[in-house]
Amino acid sequence: MLDHFALLGEPRRPWIDPERLKIKFFGLSSAAHPDRVHGGSDEELRFANQHFVEVNAAYNCLRDPKDRLRHLLELELGTPPKNVERVPEGAMDLCFQVGQVCRDAERFLATKAGPNSPMLQVQWVEQSLGWMEKLAELQGRVRIQRDQVLEEVRAMNVPWESAPEVGAVGRVSALPLERLEQLYRVLGYYSRWIEQIQARHVRLSF
Repeated sequence: MLDHFALLGEPRRPWIDPERLKIKFFGLSSAAHPDRVHGGSDEELRFANQHFVEVNAAYNCLRDPKDRLRHLLELELGTPPKNVERVPEGAMDLCFQVGQVCRDAERFLATKAGPNSPMLQVQWVEQSLGWMEKLAELQGRVRIQRDQVLEEVRAMNVPWESAPEVGAVGRVSALPLERLEQLYRVLGYYSRWIEQIQARHVRLSF
């Protein structure tokens, strides 16, 4: 299994500063660009292309908190986390609200797409703005809760920094992997809800 942390020269940990990671990636990506071996042998070109792809894949994984936690869990446990479709505790009310608002927005979009007149068009614009405002407010609440989870993820760097080295006896038992997996699942729901809300917001803008 390719270790994206090692590839980018980052220690294994739940939280990575996104701006610092971006700066490091730009440097590594530039150094690994296949154009740097232009005119080299076929083997050198293949290696350069493969390494460039791996660096980009590693960055795309580690810059996303949910994907980073999944990768970290897979590295530490040796297996990816199981797919469990269960809304996390404390988020059930928000899940219901997101589902209800998105369904109502879909019904409005379906009505708006039907036959209409210039007078109705004016009404659709006004109602679309109302729905966009409602979706933006809901998305803001989802982001606030997601940011609270990310703060806990940031704090979880501490046990990783004090854990035995990779491969050492007792490393897995010293890490709060069960809680990390819970946070990974929570972030998955929040990411999904934000995408669902944003998709409808975009459609309402047309």
